[in-house]
Amino acid sequence: MANTLFDKIWDAHVVQQVEDGPTQLYIDRLYCHEVTSPQAFAGMRARGLKCFRPDHIYCMPDHNTPTHDQDKPIADPVSKTQVDTLEQNAKDFGLNYFGMLHPKNGIIHVVGPERGLTLPGMTIVCGDSHTSTHGAMGAVAFLRHLRNFSRSHSQEASSGASVLPSHREMPGGIREEIWLLRQLQSQKTRPCRVC
Repeated sequence: MANTLFDKIWDAHVVQQVEDGPTQLYIDRLYCHEVTSPQAFAGMRARGLKCFRPDHIYCMPDHNTPTHDQDKPIADPVSKTQVDTLEQNAKDFGLNYFGMLHPKNGIIHVVGPERGLTLPGMTIVCGDSHTSTHGAMGAVAFLRHLRNFSRSHSQEASSGASVLPSHREMPGGIREEIWLLRQLQSQKTRPCRVC
């Protein structure tokens, strides 16, 4: 049986298969917003780590930004702190930053496809449940906190069939991505560089 589009993208991004553990994948793009990224940056600072390929990381506030009057200070102190912290983290780590009033700022999951940052055949990570929307572009996108999801390899897989965990074992966004990727594959489209 032929591999699905999901299989092809997955296989093209495998860095290492950990025995009795997760598969380590190369990630093409990382999107950061102000709500879920401060913890990651704090952890990196504490361990003295730098970002790998900072030119492939895009940051923009999109959860706590006002829909109008963006030229005025953010009134809510928690929202302002989160937006300011993202800006500082982007500066400190040398990352692409599309702040408020920047012409490229917007909803991160809309900006990626609009700006050609999200492309077919990519692996993408971001820290919220809307990350799976990049599957519509033929990408495989994961939540940042997803740690132990890996494609199952069973006896059926050794016979050439690709076996994924049951839908109950996968986080919600991945179910939609796999459905979309299977739809694309069934239409015999070839949107990615690995197909």
